[in-house]
Amino acid sequence: MKKLILSIAVSVMYFSASAQVKGDDDGVQAQKAADRDKTAIDNAVHGWWDASMKDHDARIAWWREARFGCFIHWGVYSVPGGEWNGKKVEGYAEHLMRKEKISRSEYASRLIKGFNPEHFDADAWVRMIKAAGMRYLIITAKHHDGVAMYPTNIGDYSIAAAPFHQDPMAALSAACKKYGIRFGFYYSHAFDWEHPDAPGNDWDYDNPGGDRNLHGGATWYNVHPELLPKAVRYVNEKAIPQIRELLMRYHPDILWFDTPHKLPLSENIRILQAIRETDKKVVVNGRLARSGNISFGDYKNTADRPAEFYPVTGDWEAIPTTNESYGYSKTDSSHKPASFFIRLMAKAAARGGNLLMNIGPEGDGSIDPRDTVILHGIGAWMQRNGESIYGTTASPLPPQPWGESTRKGNKLYLHVFQWASPLYIGGLKSKVNKAYLLAGKKVLPVTRVNDRDITVTLPKAAPDSSNSVIVLEMDDIQADSVRVLSSGGGGNRLLAFDGTLHGKGLQYGDGKQPAYYVFGWKNTGQYISWKVRTTAAATYQIGIKYAVDANSGGTYKIRIGDNVITGTVNPAAGKQQIITGTLQQVSLPAGEYDITIQPEAIKGAELMRLFEITIQPNS
Repeated sequence: MKKLILSIAVSVMYFSASAQVKGDDDGVQAQKAADRDKTAIDNAVHGWWDASMKDHDARIAWWREARFGCFIHWGVYSVPGGEWNGKKVEGYAEHLMRKEKISRSEYASRLIKGFNPEHFDADAWVRMIKAAGMRYLIITAKHHDGVAMYPTNIGDYSIAAAPFHQDPMAALSAACKKYGIRFGFYYSHAFDWEHPDAPGNDWDYDNPGGDRNLHGGATWYNVHPELLPKAVRYVNEKAIPQIRELLMRYHPDILWFDTPHKLPLSENIRILQAIRETDKKVVVNGRLARSGNISFGDYKNTADRPAEFYPVTGDWEAIPTTNESYGYSKTDSSHKPASFFIRLMAKAAARGGNLLMNIGPEGDGSIDPRDTVILHGIGAWMQRNGESIYGTTASPLPPQPWGESTRKGNKLYLHVFQWASPLYIGGLKSKVNKAYLLAGKKVLPVTRVNDRDITVTLPKAAPDSSNSVIVLEMDDIQADSVRVLSSGGGGNRLLAFDGTLHGKGLQYGDGKQPAYYVFGWKNTGQYISWKVRTTAAATYQIGIKYAVDANSGGTYKIRIGDNVITGTVNPAAGKQQIITGTLQQVSLPAGEYDITIQPEAIKGAELMRLFEITIQPNS
């Protein structure tokens, strides 16, 4: 009884203290927020959303077939192209208004009223996109700056005030229909820097959702729910009306949304409901409404600017861009070669995903020549090899050291990045009836090595240095899931993304070049494992790649059969550093092995952030 009285007393003391916190009791507000979102989720799951998903497969069929699309970021921000008042502005060029804290009125007078893209040619744009092998196009109808890139009837912030007396959205829609390209819009529903009631602009207005983290920061709508009616007014007066306007005026095939965290889930779900009430057939991406357990869109979106892909279940799409900005930037010349996107597309398709590649046209309507080179390079490859991408599904094979593979029916398409003969295909148990190069149809000899592996004899020279495709035709496809370690050539990369995670708390990085790691390594019970197979005795050099910062540190063990390798992680002096290290050699007889890496001791906030383990055969 004394314990019960003490417990009640402590609870009363805690409640009394918490009640004095600005914004009322945090627990009460959190519960109200949870109830608000739960009501929206329940209404959707037990009503309109559940009904809408009955048509999901039919609605998304064209998107699954397409596999490769074009994202276009083009707006009045494209005119300055990442510069303002004679200086370079870092980061995304389309974020100019926020970066430079440009007032609503100045942005209108200098950019909207000066927007006159004399070289805009919708027909030429779409012809180039089609020639690049892209099957769908998504254009920014309204980005975060709040400017409608069409003559909207809702509000006064649009290119109707510009000397450019055209509707580029209508022109692009017509051109896409002409050339058989699916068409859609990007619409910034939750982030709007011109509207006095919308999240984001905290330099003109006293609004949450901006860089100053006003009114509770990222979860302002939970901390200060009294501010939510203001954002609801923006959604009612601008976001939903403009989205409906786009649907009814242009009849797009797809709508693409972003930054849903600027609004509460309940509002995002309400916007999706308005879309479904207006158009039941339009595809909606995954960044409009998602909870911890449910993605309410038709497919999921992974991170921007990926280099590698973490595992995703179901339909998904990644959005790389040609350089590091989505909107046109005069000074960002970090453009990747066409080969980067050709291989990235194969990686995505091999994992069951789409690639929506972004370009940023110039303010005068010209396509950036640096983007044109990339599009032409991809188009030349797609013309010869598009069959290995369109309509394919995820590969049944385990990871291969030479590249990727995709599937269509009883055909496997081998995307060979590292050309060497004979090509060893590990894990294919089915009989191959025919093997040939996709480009040119040259027949290739196949040899059965054992009951799980084959080899294909290749010509001396690769048909394509970026990605040469070999087709294997079979009556059916049976595969083994254990990856085979290469005993020669370019070695083996065991990506953390391809391993099995054990223990709670481990998470995937976003897949960008500096973040295709697994993180959250905070206790010794967590580990990552890979199952591998060797077909002959060999000696390998083991290496590791990981990221550290000032809060990293500890020791770890890598186990490969009877071999145990111990490593030490030292914290970085400053910001994150990427460490590539050589460990030791191991000798492995032919057989199957579980490879594991596990912390032995953690001295910092986390051990490290693991990219990959490398297993290089000794020559």
